[in-house]
Amino acid sequence: MARPALRIEVSSKDRKELQSLVSSGVQQVRVVRALALLQLAKGVSAPRISGMIPLTPQAIRKVGHRYQLGGLERALYEKQRRGAAEVLDESQKQRLIAMVCSSPPEGRARWTVRLVAEEAVKRRLVPRVGRETIRILLLSHDLKPWREKNVGGGRSG
Repeated sequence: MARPALRIEVSSKDRKELQSLVSSGVQQVRVVRALALLQLAKGVSAPRISGMIPLTPQAIRKVGHRYQLGGLERALYEKQRRGAAEVLDESQKQRLIAMVCSSPPEGRARWTVRLVAEEAVKRRLVPRVGRETIRILLLSHDLKPWREKNVGGGRSG
């Protein structure tokens, strides 16, 4: 048994904004959502709309419900997401950068990402750290310790 069509009322002001979004050239997700809202406002069912635009019926219903709850802004735009927490605090980053700018351990010609991660834990600069975190940190400071010219310390000669 099919679900009844989601009936929504789109204000004339919102309808004009939706039409301008749809008529602009770039097909971004907001434009697709705008198309879905316009079709819902005409009384077209979500499964039928999903045949016309690249959204699932469930996604189309969500757009309609978000419009009913929070208006056009909430229907078209995603909420800001938090993202992952920082692995290293500023002081840990600074100590790691200082370590990389110093000479590598005895018996090593250069720092490698793996060596930096191992030494950081061994020297208790950080409780634990992954190679990818080190790689991104070095990249953000434009450091390439495997190229000794770019880092202070290193071999003389």
